[in-house]
Amino acid sequence: MPAEEFYVRYYSGHQGRYGHEFIEFEFHADGRCRYANNSNYRNDSLIKKEMTVSPLMIKELKRIIADSEVMKEDDQKWPKKNVVGKQELEIRFGNEHVSFETAKIGSLVDVQGSEDPEGLRVFYYLVQDLKCLVFSLITLHWKIKPI
Repeated sequence: MPAEEFYVRYYSGHQGRYGHEFIEFEFHADGRCRYANNSNYRNDSLIKKEMTVSPLMIKELKRIIADSEVMKEDDQKWPKKNVVGKQELEIRFGNEHVSFETAKIGSLVDVQGSEDPEGLRVFYYLVQDLKCLVFSLITLHWKIKPI
């Protein structure tokens, strides 16, 4: 029996005076997790890490996504990418596939001021949870500060 299709990718970045600065991570159904953070500020360089997480971690990631109900949302009324940058979230979960793109969100004030505050709030909190999870995994695996 083939495993259920599952894939999550998050990207947040911008093109600025220090070049293309971004953070990106992805999870695959087989447990592969990739992380990249590029900042040229003070001559920092690209940080790339890859790890394998357990099936239990993938199960928990699926639960977080399912509980968020983000798969029901639509990004049509969300703020469009701008000079500040953009965020992307792509999720393949079983037979469902969603791909969101919006401007960077500084705080809940940005969420509340949008045309779809409820949908954007779901996205905002899910992204916060996913980033926290990834940063915790990185801290557990390597002695680096991801931010």
